[in-house]
Amino acid sequence: MRDDYQQLVDEITAVLRAPATLENRDFALIAFGAQDSEDGEDTEEPALDPVRTRSILQRRSTAAVRAWFEAFGIARAQAPLRIPPDPAAGVFMGRICLPVRHRGVVHGYVWLLDDGHLSDLELGGPTGTPDPRLARAMETAARIGALLAAEARAGEELGELLRDVLTAPPAGRDAARTQLRTALRGAADGPLALVAVVPWTPGTGEDADHPGLPHLPGIVAACALPGDATAGAGLAALVRLRAATALDPARTTAEQLLRSPRATAGGTAAAVARGEPPAKAAAGVSAPRRGLEELPAAWQEALAAARAAHADPRLGPVAEWSAIGPYRLLAALPALQPDAAVRPLLEPAHAELARTAETFLDCAGQAGRTAQRLGIHRQTLYYRLSRVRQLTGLDLDAGEDRLLLHMTLKAARLGPPRR
Repeated sequence: MRDDYQQLVDEITAVLRAPATLENRDFALIAFGAQDSEDGEDTEEPALDPVRTRSILQRRSTAAVRAWFEAFGIARAQAPLRIPPDPAAGVFMGRICLPVRHRGVVHGYVWLLDDGHLSDLELGGPTGTPDPRLARAMETAARIGALLAAEARAGEELGELLRDVLTAPPAGRDAARTQLRTALRGAADGPLALVAVVPWTPGTGEDADHPGLPHLPGIVAACALPGDATAGAGLAALVRLRAATALDPARTTAEQLLRSPRATAGGTAAAVARGEPPAKAAAGVSAPRRGLEELPAAWQEALAAARAAHADPRLGPVAEWSAIGPYRLLAALPALQPDAAVRPLLEPAHAELARTAETFLDCAGQAGRTAQRLGIHRQTLYYRLSRVRQLTGLDLDAGEDRLLLHMTLKAARLGPPRR
């Protein structure tokens, strides 16, 4: 299907003799065209445009660029729009935006660079008639819209099956697994990995027709899963691997997903209590799997890794299940109140003492390493540790007390589980 998009974008480029770029509604690159000369060779583009270059190389636009374009109402546009440059947002060249719609819903945008040679192109409007070339380009954009809509419907159906495989009762889970295996054909045999992104904002309001399911190479199915009172919604993406021992495709997919505007910022209540700034969205990658039978377990691994990456910046923004250490155990435990002895240390007023104690225990109780990591004098460290002892009543020279303190601090950082 990607070849179909490329062919249609090339048609628009040829008709309007301007480099065209196709992006989906979330500004992820789908295809781009280069202007051809009369002898059939590619010609140099009118000017180097950093926004187009970034879109092609990184396959996504920046938040500032998206905000500038969306301010012109492109998500509601029924006809082409002319958008001026905005150097402050990095948009150094004007554009004509062709909304890609299907049955009244916008599914993407075709962008045409305008260095001045399109300034006389009549866009039409309530009282005008569009240039015939532009009318032809809009007909092609409508064909693109139909393809994107069909792809979205197919993706939503696969996503619903994946959601049932991960969350439905056993009877429904088995039926969904059978249907998903049939739909995925050979890809169902793996190797596969699940990627979790938390938080993830599904489509709402004006975006209700766009659940925000990503269409990236390697993703065979994706679904948004609801959150609860303590955590936001998350995204589950089933990714095809090249080999059972190589998670690189899943990590690459996770990094691309985190650049989506739907990967929203957030933070655990424990992090807020410690006075830490809200963490960005994070992603987790499960261990590889063969087949679909172990997907629920793989989802718990991916979700635990995402929660760990979200809680501990040293692990993120993308963490693999195999690399999150004690969080593998803590993420599987039910939500419990912090131990009574450690609870005073978790109050916001003692955030610095809690960080000092956690760092001390992370460094295996080595004062020199701890002081160096915290950037403080040893005497300052000793004073803080004595305050920790006074607050908790725990003996930091006793193994069991150190274990209790360490696990309680890690569990508080991780926060309550998502359900």
